[in-house]
This record gives sequence, C-alpha cells and structure tokens, in this order.
Amino acid sequence: MLVPDAETQAPVELFAALADDSRWQILVELSRAPASASALADRLPISRQAIAKHLRVLTDVGLVAAAKVGREVRYEPVGARLSQVARQLDAIARGWDRRLERIKSLAEDANR
Repeated sequence: MLVPDAETQAPVELFAALADDSRWQILVELSRAPASASALADRLPISRQAIAKHLRVLTDVGLVAAAKVGREVRYEPVGARLSQVARQLDAIARGWDRRLERIKSLAEDANR
C-alpha cells in the first residue's frame, strides 16, 4: 500500500471546510483584505459568534492565519495552502485530460 506524501494526500478536511457556504463567503471576503471577525460580521449575514467558529475551522485546515494587530485579531488567507490545493487539483485535471485524449485517439483510430 502506498503512503501519500503531504503533496498528494487527499485534503478531505480542507474540502469539507470549503463545502460550507458561510466559510466560502468568509474566505472570499478575506481574499479582498484581511479582516477581524467583527468586520466580517458587519459585511456578511452571519453572527460574529458563527464567524468565529468558521474562522477556527478555516484556521485549523491552514486556509486562514490570524495576526494580532493592536487589540484586534485580523485574519487573512494563506496563499501557500491555497496554491498547494490548486496544484493538486491541476495534477488531477491534467491526468483526466491525458485520459480523454487517449480515448479520443482510440476512437479516431477505430473509425479509420
């Protein structure tokens, strides 16, 4: 049995975190500019307490990082983690593209 490395390991928790609409909205807002939970609550139709829980989930999977700025904690997306997931998805897509090209080639050869 193969043991996946960090680059190929299935990011189950990450996709579970992203599957929630509220967490996705929070991540989109944070991609515009770092923000505190209170600032996010002002911009989104979600309570501050719910936002804090969602931020904890996003932080736990490595998508968001917290930094204390004065008396406030601001959150921002972690680009390296997002890039890692994008690379994984891109590798999967390239594999499917190769398979589809092979099927197309076989079908064309069969029709000649």
